[in-house]
Amino acid sequence: MSEHTPIGLDNAAAPVRALTHSGNFHVDETLGYVILHYALAPKGDLRARVLGDGPADRLEFIRSRSPDRIAASDIVFDVGGQYDPAKGRYDHHMKDKPLRDDGTPYSAAGLLWKDYGVAAIRNIVQTQVDEADIAAIWQALDRSLVLPIDEDDNGVVKMGRLSLADIVSSCRPAWDTTELYGPEEARRRETLGFANAATTVASHLVNAVDRVRASLKAAHRVMAAYEAAEDKRILLMDTGMPTEKVIFENDLPVVYVVSPAAPDRWNVKAVPPVRGDFGQRVSLPEAWRGLDGEKLARVCGVPDAVFAHPARFICGAGSKEGALQMARLALKINDELEQAGD
Repeated sequence: MSEHTPIGLDNAAAPVRALTHSGNFHVDETLGYVILHYALAPKGDLRARVLGDGPADRLEFIRSRSPDRIAASDIVFDVGGQYDPAKGRYDHHMKDKPLRDDGTPYSAAGLLWKDYGVAAIRNIVQTQVDEADIAAIWQALDRSLVLPIDEDDNGVVKMGRLSLADIVSSCRPAWDTTELYGPEEARRRETLGFANAATTVASHLVNAVDRVRASLKAAHRVMAAYEAAEDKRILLMDTGMPTEKVIFENDLPVVYVVSPAAPDRWNVKAVPPVRGDFGQRVSLPEAWRGLDGEKLARVCGVPDAVFAHPARFICGAGSKEGALQMARLALKINDELEQAGD
C-alpha cells in the first residue's frame, strides 16, 4: 500500500486530470481508470466520463498519446515512460520496471492499486468497516485480482481463458474497423469499447470488494460462535453464511455446523475431511440415511426431525433445538461405535 499521500487524496476538492494512452486497451489500464474513479470521484458517471458526454465532475479522464496532453495531466498511467508517484506518473514499460517485493513487475493497475486502492475500497464499501478490514480487503484483492493482472500484462503468467483480461479484450473493436468504416468511426468505437470495458471491470471490482468484506464478517462471526460453543465439535450459527473456509484456515475441530436454512427449518451439515471435498469428518448415522418426516423422528428420537440425506452429509429439523439435538445424537452414536470398535 502507499507510503505517501497520492495526488488527489491530499486535497479532496481539487480537480484531477488523469490520462492513459489511446489505441488498443487492456485490462491493466482499464482497471487503473476504475480504481481512480472510485478513489477520487465515485459519485461521477464512470461511463459518461469516458465518452465525454456526461456532466463535469472532479475527475477528468483522457485517452491520448499526445506529449502535450501527457505533460498537462496530473496523473498519467500506462504511458509516458516514467514511474514517479510523487508526480502522478504510473508507467511500467521502462527497462527498469517497478517491481513487487517478490520481483514480479507491476502493471499500471498494480501501481495505482498500491496508491489508490485503499481509498477506492473505502468509497465502494456501503457499510461500516474498520480500517483493519479495509487493509485485509486490499490485501486479498491485491493477491487474487491485481497480481494476476500484473503477471499477465508483463508476460509472466497468462491469465486463464475467459479471464477479466479476455473480457476487456472482447470490448475492443475488430482489427479491420478502420478499413471498413474509416478512422473517425474506428475512434468512436474504440472509445465506446473502453467505456464498456470500464463498466464491466467496475462491476467486477465492486462485487469483489463486497464479497471479501462479507467473508471477513463471516470469519469474525464463525470464530465468535466457536469460542462460545460448549462442544467445539458443533458450531451453532444463528445466520446462514460460509463457514468451511474459516474452519479449515483456523484448523478448528468442528464436525457439524448447525444453521438456519429456511423459515421453520434448521440444518445440520457435516464438515468434510478436506476443504471442498466430498465425504465427512463424521458421517451422520447410518440408521438415519434417506429417512424423513415421522419415520426419521421415530428412529432418531427428535420430534421435529425433517430429513436426513442418503449421502449422510446433511439433515434437518424444524427448530434450532431439534437440529442441535440431532447433531449431539449423531456425535453420541459415533462415539459409541468407536468405543465398540476399540
